[in-house]
Amino acid sequence: MALENAHGPLHVDTVLVASGRPGRAPGASVNVPVELTSTYAADGPVNYGRVGNPTWNAFESTLGELEGGRALVHASGMGAISAALSLVAPGGTVVAPDQTYNGTGDLLRAFEEAGGTVVRLHASDTAGFVAALDGADLLWLESPTNPLMDVIDLERVLARSRELGVTSVVDNTLPTPLLSRPLELGADIVVHSVTKYLSGHSDVVLGATVVADTERGRALGERLQRHRTLHGAIAGPLEVYLALRGLRTLAVRFERACASAAVLAERLAGHPAVRRVRYPGSGAMLAIEVGDDAAAAERLCAATRLWLHSTSLGGVESQLERRRRHPSESTAVPVNLVRLSVGIEHVEDLWSDLEQALDAV
Repeated sequence: MALENAHGPLHVDTVLVASGRPGRAPGASVNVPVELTSTYAADGPVNYGRVGNPTWNAFESTLGELEGGRALVHASGMGAISAALSLVAPGGTVVAPDQTYNGTGDLLRAFEEAGGTVVRLHASDTAGFVAALDGADLLWLESPTNPLMDVIDLERVLARSRELGVTSVVDNTLPTPLLSRPLELGADIVVHSVTKYLSGHSDVVLGATVVADTERGRALGERLQRHRTLHGAIAGPLEVYLALRGLRTLAVRFERACASAAVLAERLAGHPAVRRVRYPGSGAMLAIEVGDDAAAAERLCAATRLWLHSTSLGGVESQLERRRRHPSESTAVPVNLVRLSVGIEHVEDLWSDLEQALDAV
């Protein structure tokens, strides 16, 4: 049930802080505690720690409130992605962008090797997505895509999948619920790497799925929960507690990071070492193509002093990486592309560090 004040639903910034709290009985804790138990006394709502945990419930209710659905926490982002892709029967058909997060790409290739079909389309090919959905079993979307930052017309593509009854999944890790709420556009399932912006401090590995609070969504949610329970890809209570603590500050962290990303995108476009800036116009992620080869991009990553050369994103610290250094990265990604995750440091310090590194390139 959505939290409300006297005038209607709460703003999302307030939901982040207020949702998932214990009741306000005299002397009650402000926070839900870390419930460290594997076993529960018989005849209660949960009988074993692989099935449920009160700490999970607090995080799930908060994320569900943010996305406008029902959330499940998973052991990792890949655990959440695997659970969502498990909804497709062997030999089925998945429609997806031709460039996705590389972990998703690996799973889709494994799906093909097992006899499934994957129809891959460029993010800008809206008509192609709409046409490909006829006869498909599952639609997988990212917008913006990771790491090319291409934007997909979610509203139009999701509307068509809804018409045809094709199960749709949107990875909402990069925009977060602060910029995009795919369930409101007709998506069946939203996936998150909670490791990234939601927890925001580079100290946990977690994932989440969120389903629409409809009859169809609840049925899908039951299948996702069954997958989580049977496959054992469950989250530790301490990690979930830390993720919920991080989630409380998402609005202020993300606002700062997005504002800095817009400034940096404009300045990077004017630097002679930068061949192209890929920035979707919002969010805290961008990518640049540096020089003419992989070596130039690697020199940039090696020359920064403040920006952390690392493979993750969404933390309070700013991070950058040449994505094609990973063998599993799509060949659609240029070899000189560097992905930047903007953190919450002062923007002038971030720019100064990038500028000196680019000058060295």
